[in-house]
Amino acid sequence: MSAVLQDRPGEGVETTQRVPGQDALLSAAALGFLADLHRRFEGERQDRLAARRARQQAFDAGALPDFRADTAQIRRGDWTVAPTPAALLDRRVEITGPVDPKMVINALNSGANCYMADFEDSTAPTWSNLLTGQQALRAAISGALVFEAGGKRYELRPQAEQAVLIVRPRGWHLDEKHVLVDGQRMSASLFDAGLFAFHNAHVLAGRDRGPYLYLPKLQSMEEAALWEQALAAIEDGLGLAHGQIKVTVLIETLPAAFEMDEILFALKDRIVGLNCGRWDYIFSYIKTLRRHRDRVLPERSQVTMVQPFLRSYAELLVQTCHRRGAHAMGGMAAQIPISGDEAANAAALERVRTDKLREVGTGHDGTWVAHPALIPIAREVFDARMPGPHQRHVARDDVHVEAEDLLRPSLGTITRAGFENNVEVCVRYLAAWLEGNGCVPIHHLMEDAATAEIARAQLWQWLHFADAGGQPLSLDDGTPVDFVLLERALIGLPSRLGDPRRIPGAARVSEAIGLLDRLTHADELAEFLTLPAYERID
Repeated sequence: MSAVLQDRPGEGVETTQRVPGQDALLSAAALGFLADLHRRFEGERQDRLAARRARQQAFDAGALPDFRADTAQIRRGDWTVAPTPAALLDRRVEITGPVDPKMVINALNSGANCYMADFEDSTAPTWSNLLTGQQALRAAISGALVFEAGGKRYELRPQAEQAVLIVRPRGWHLDEKHVLVDGQRMSASLFDAGLFAFHNAHVLAGRDRGPYLYLPKLQSMEEAALWEQALAAIEDGLGLAHGQIKVTVLIETLPAAFEMDEILFALKDRIVGLNCGRWDYIFSYIKTLRRHRDRVLPERSQVTMVQPFLRSYAELLVQTCHRRGAHAMGGMAAQIPISGDEAANAAALERVRTDKLREVGTGHDGTWVAHPALIPIAREVFDARMPGPHQRHVARDDVHVEAEDLLRPSLGTITRAGFENNVEVCVRYLAAWLEGNGCVPIHHLMEDAATAEIARAQLWQWLHFADAGGQPLSLDDGTPVDFVLLERALIGLPSRLGDPRRIPGAARVSEAIGLLDRLTHADELAEFLTLPAYERID
């Protein structure tokens, strides 16, 4: 039942659900602030999303992404972004994760330089999760956050010993269905960023700690410009100086890789860096080029950062950022410790070390980890090879990336194990997500929405493609990749999962199987897995 909020500034603001503590966050003033953001920017947001759809239609018709002719002067120009604040000069190790109270405490206490509190890919956006996360961050910033469970009490270290907080709101494509303004769902981006800033911006600004944000899923400089307008409006509405809110942008879509200079330029008064969001980037490559038969990728395990199209993307990001005076952040190490198998654990940690050596050698100024146990490895690698707080002096003038370098597909195969792993990851992640868990350990990897999207998009593309002779793609053993193969994998999955009590979201596995089955059979690839799934939560 919708709970209309009475006596609020601005008529027509309502929530569709209530949870404990809601009124403390969604005060009359806070809701009025959010409603104003919605009314000012919703029209432009919808225009940007329509532009995405139009560009995708062109790609589906055979066009390929390319560097823009109309922005060549920006790429050629001699300009830099605003200076980086002292708190963000050394970002050699960043930990990421959801915004539940225990995670917030552990991440801030982890010894990482920064903690990206994630309202997007690792948080399932139930109303309770969102407001609990906002409450946890507000309490952490005030120093009052504690968490008790299983007889243990978790408390924050002194502020001087905590990681620097950076918050990732959800992307422009997502709505917040629990808040309606004039009968419309408001932007999830503006809800997350606006509510966080409303409650915390002045405290953080007083400590010279931002607020700092990570901006996800951008596809163009126009989308970056929309963020610039919205953040300037937030600053103005809260009485903050222009540029007080600093941002890092994740380059995690294929179109955005062709507009890195332009995105930096659109946000040049507040941007401090770009990040190689590798998992979403691979998903975006598949989704953007979904109708291009000659650019089908092999199974996920073979699509590593040493593949030419990913290496070119990382090198171009470093070169672009350093030319403009911004940080170039590396990507996520998704491995988690493996208990009970010393050899397997050592091998996993060595893969992390190798990955971080590649990043620091490429010229990145820092990297991401998903688990606190990986922080010492990442720090050791960067400390040994990056003695200063960053390496923006590494210009990478040797890098020369053309459009085709960013589009060249990986060579590889599809194995039966790879196909079945995609099915399992999709179903297990989706089942957990539907129950409110957005960050799920599967086979010693921390899976989030991005990695599940790779698996789901690959399944759709493999199943909907035929070779030049009209035959389906084949596994490396010659088995056709068709819907019979998918059906067998889905039917056999519950028995392979073993004891359902050990599986997060076990009660919704059947629902997840049904949803994946429908999504893979659909004639069109759904833009995001989380869009239809969002209608099934709360």
